[in-house]
Amino acid sequence: MIGVHQTSVYEHTWQMDQTGIPGDGRCLFRAVAHGACLRAGKPAPSVSIQRELADDLRAKVADEFIKRREETEWFIEGDFDLYVSQIRKPHVWGGEPELLMASHVLRMPITVYIHDKDAGGLISIAEYGQEYGKEKPIRVLYHGFGHYDALQIPGRKVKKRVLSVFLT
Repeated sequence: MIGVHQTSVYEHTWQMDQTGIPGDGRCLFRAVAHGACLRAGKPAPSVSIQRELADDLRAKVADEFIKRREETEWFIEGDFDLYVSQIRKPHVWGGEPELLMASHVLRMPITVYIHDKDAGGLISIAEYGQEYGKEKPIRVLYHGFGHYDALQIPGRKVKKRVLSVFLT
């Protein structure tokens, strides 16, 4: 069974909690889905619910590429249709293009962080979906070797209720 772990990391004076995400090829989509649930005031999803939400988000991201083909085709390496068909597969890794499309699908900002030894904590390396606001972005941690974890600022009140699917 895949475990989930939590640790605390710092960005300047902010403390953030890191939620470990299973490394199953869905980590980017899992991390974003996890953050979207918390941002919507829902409880953190279980690993199995997280997987379902990630797969649903992945499908919607692939559809968003098709919808936005004219504005996205130029930054996709290789054949666009092949790329989109590959990204639909559950174990294919996602990256920057998928983060951008996820921000559009969710209509939420997403901020990506990395650990920086010189800074002594986390630094923001990319922001997506700023047109949907800059407050309370979904935060993900990129480890630099193809893996993403979820980040959140602790102390946020999360309503305890049954999780419903956040994607429409």
